[in-house]
Formats: sequence, C-alpha cells, structure tokens
Amino acid sequence: MNVRRLIPTAALAGAVALGVTALTACSATSATAGKDGKVGVTASFYPLQFLAEQIGKDHVKVDSLTKPGVEPHDLEITPKQTAKLGEADVVLYLKTLQPAVDKAVAQSGVKNVVDAATLTTLEVHGAEPGHAEEGEHHDGEEGHDHGHGEAGADPHVWLDPTKYAEIAKGVGASLEKADPDHAADYKKNTDELVAKLHGLDGEFKDGLKNAATRTFITTHSAFGYLAERYDLDQESISGVDPESEPSPARMKELQDVAKKENVSTVFFETLASDKTAKVLAADTGLKTDVLDPLEGITGTSQGADYFEVMRSNLKNLQKALGSK
Repeated sequence: MNVRRLIPTAALAGAVALGVTALTACSATSATAGKDGKVGVTASFYPLQFLAEQIGKDHVKVDSLTKPGVEPHDLEITPKQTAKLGEADVVLYLKTLQPAVDKAVAQSGVKNVVDAATLTTLEVHGAEPGHAEEGEHHDGEEGHDHGHGEAGADPHVWLDPTKYAEIAKGVGASLEKADPDHAADYKKNTDELVAKLHGLDGEFKDGLKNAATRTFITTHSAFGYLAERYDLDQESISGVDPESEPSPARMKELQDVAKKENVSTVFFETLASDKTAKVLAADTGLKTDVLDPLEGITGTSQGADYFEVMRSNLKNLQKALGSK
C-alpha cells in the first residue's frame, strides 16, 4: 500500500486565504486589465493553464510558460521571458515543480503571484525505487530532488481530482480579487468546475473499486495522489525523474512485483521516453499502455483537455487492473 505523510504546507481551511494573500500582498489595488479588457494570466504549465482558462473564460488571456511537447521539469526560461513575466496581471505556478520558474518568478518582480502548493496539502509518498526504508519497498516514489516540494513532498496534486478542486477554488478566489468587476462570473465558473471535478472523482471511485489487482507499474512516479485516493499501489521504474535510468536491481524487483501482484501492463507517458517501459515489458511478457501525468497536452495525448485525458487514464487503468 502507499505510505504517505502529510506535509503541513497550509491548513486547508486557510489555503484559499493564503493564496489570495500571496496575490495581493504587494499591491492594494486589483490587477489592471490589458488593452483588450482582459486580465493577463501567466501559468507555469498546463494544469494551472487549464484552471485559469476554465475559471476565467472570456475575462482572461492565458499564456503558459511551458509550451506543448516540453517536459515541464526540464523547462528553461530566458531573461526576456523573465522580464515579460513581470508584466502579467496574475502568475500561477507550483513552487519547486519547475526550478527555472521559481527563479524567474523571484527575479521578475511580479506582484500578483499564486503558488498552487499553498492551496492544498502536499504529501510524501513512500520512498525512492530501490531505497526503501528498513528493507521494505514502498511504491517506488520520492527521495529524488528533481521536481519535488518541501521536505520531499510530491507536487503532482492535479492527478487527484479532489485536490485539484481545492486548487481550483484558490485560483478562482485569486481571480475574483484581481478582477472584482467580474467576481460573480469567476465564482460561478469555479463552482461549475469544482462540481465537474467531484463528478470525475466519483467516476474513478466507481470504475476502480472492483479491480482484480490494485498494483500498477509506471515509468514516472507521478501518480501517488491518484493511487492514494483510489486505494491503488504505484510501482515506478525511474522514480520522480521520467528520464533517469533504473538500476538492474530495480528492474529485477519490478519483475518480481509483476509476477506476485498479477500485473499485466507497464505504463509509459507521452512526454518522456518509453524505452525502459518496453524493456521491462519485454523481459516480463507484459503489455504496455499510456498513463498520462497530464503535464502537457500534445497531438499524441489521449484527449484534448484535462477531463478527456483523465478519463482515458481511467479506461487504461481499468483494462490493466482487470476492473469489472
């Protein structure tokens, strides 16, 4: 089972207030809309871009620092982009997920900043592959300093629809504060989005409750929150860094896990190499399939937006886990 420890980044009751405080701490006035009358929002990567678009709709113009096809962890930002970042009315990012973004935000002097990590509670999920504590392996996660939050917290919160809904509420409150003239619209859009996310949560609960096995293997340990929410066990090949090379010992360990837990499928993702997944699958006689961490949408994604890709993930998990 997943081993988790809560990281007290922010009490949920005060999370939205903290996000709004971060947005307004440097300025007593609301964000000024651009020449087109829209609030300019810069999001660090797709999950935050999606929230801004769904909540802001016609009142915002949203840009993403991470372009389609770019692995978010590897993003590099030019001085020109950093300077432009300071011109945004609102910046949405998730601190520590993308070190280049953290640095750019600090250097840009941007006033209206929302850190999504303050809008929910981050968790630690287990130990890194091959380095479990006291001789026991827990889910192949964590321990790597690549793209993780404070005290090793897992940043991939958007893959849990319930936690993503918490972040959506904070983003909505921040936009209301930035653009009070359209606060009622932001509130309405936020409520609608949160309801859809809760509906998606119900789909996952119903779709996975009768799975024949609870264990899945993936190249990238991005699915700790999803696994925790739906009582699954994640085993990852490469830990948090999707491009790192697993040790021979880890590959042997996963072969044993696959046999013991009746695993049928090794999952890979669209923005990183599928090499290790195919090697493990070939060595164990398993199939491969896609489990998308939704760090970006491209032409190869199994859906056009967050909801479509998450439903594709659910379908692929059901098939792999033998859900009835």
